[in-house]
Amino acid sequence: MSTATTTPAPSRGALTDRLLGRNPQRRVLYLLLGLVVLFSAVRVISGEQALTSSSTFSAALLLAVPLALVALGGLFSERAGVVNIGLEGMMILGTWGAGWAGYQWGWTGALIGGAVFGAAGGLVHAIATVTFGVDHVVSGVAINILAEGVVRFLSELLYTDNAAGGGVTQSPPLSSRPPSFSLPVLSSGPDLLGDLEGKHWFLLSDVAGLLRGLTNGVGVLTVLAVLLIPASYLVLWRTAFGLRLRSCGENPAAADSLGVPVYRLKYIAVIISGALAGLGGVFLVFIATIYREGQTGGRGFIGLAALIFGNWRPGGLAAGAGLFGFADALQLRSATAVVALLLLIAVLLAAVAVWQALRGKRTQAVLAAVFAAAALVAFLTVDELPEGIVSFTPHLTTLLVLSLASQRLRMPKADGLVYRRGEH
Repeated sequence: MSTATTTPAPSRGALTDRLLGRNPQRRVLYLLLGLVVLFSAVRVISGEQALTSSSTFSAALLLAVPLALVALGGLFSERAGVVNIGLEGMMILGTWGAGWAGYQWGWTGALIGGAVFGAAGGLVHAIATVTFGVDHVVSGVAINILAEGVVRFLSELLYTDNAAGGGVTQSPPLSSRPPSFSLPVLSSGPDLLGDLEGKHWFLLSDVAGLLRGLTNGVGVLTVLAVLLIPASYLVLWRTAFGLRLRSCGENPAAADSLGVPVYRLKYIAVIISGALAGLGGVFLVFIATIYREGQTGGRGFIGLAALIFGNWRPGGLAAGAGLFGFADALQLRSATAVVALLLLIAVLLAAVAVWQALRGKRTQAVLAAVFAAAALVAFLTVDELPEGIVSFTPHLTTLLVLSLASQRLRMPKADGLVYRRGEH
């Protein structure tokens, strides 16, 4: 008598380990290398040099930094259990504070002024949600509305008939600009990376364009923002303070029973959140060298979307901010280069279709294959997208990525819950 044995189908984790290895850092490296090669191939096939040019990556960095700062602010707040829909309002306060302090004391004053005004917005949100138990979403929306009125009132009060200039919708210009630097030899002077980029070689020129875009004319706040991403990870995941703060967002009652000062940590987290959102507003003022009403343009909400895309982790939110910044920079640099993204999307969706087929999910594989074919046909038949669609590309990219990433998201368990000692 013989018994038949069946080999079980490999699990998702086994397939991932087999294709990308077990080391998470190695997986990220493989994915990044694959993306660079893919971008290079699409650039060569489409002939759109703007796709990987240093000017595009430089603009992407400028557009991504304020989003990353706002998302970092949301990370601190929500890891402590406080939903911060008011990031947009705190960013607005930061732009006004930077403009007001910047024209009097230069770029250093703008940095401090923007952070202080943003932190003040965070303090108001903390008082409403932590002390008085106001619904977090209601409080955040109220701050967004209140911030617009407050900055208009302050502008009318301080800028009207101001000898330095300005008016009800803008501040006087900054008295000094923040310093910037470029890597010697590589990105300035002989500019070796620029020379290599100009040759338009496969892969090498694309890597040179990426490196030159990230190292040429980099401002001081850009460096600060980049450093804040690993610093936030170290603070939140490698210190006792971070462990206590995250416990407030997962199970505040259990944390309170162990002696963790839940209310105090929530206050600290939301104030830090407001300060970081304010720094995002400072960056916008640095770009324009002036405060203008409506300068944020909804970036606070996009930063919140980057936080959700990043699964409430520093590395993920940085990737989300970079993705939106690149899409925004590309549509500003070249309308025809946006069409090349259709080929990129077609290849990525084809890869998703293969991946889903290997996992035995036929429906998802067929859908991905159909959309990949549609994107490929659009790339082959469309010369230039309508202007309205091109300008909406960054927002469309954000919605698409969020919809694809929704399956793996895990927010802090107590995020958005009003905590009262003794009631849980």
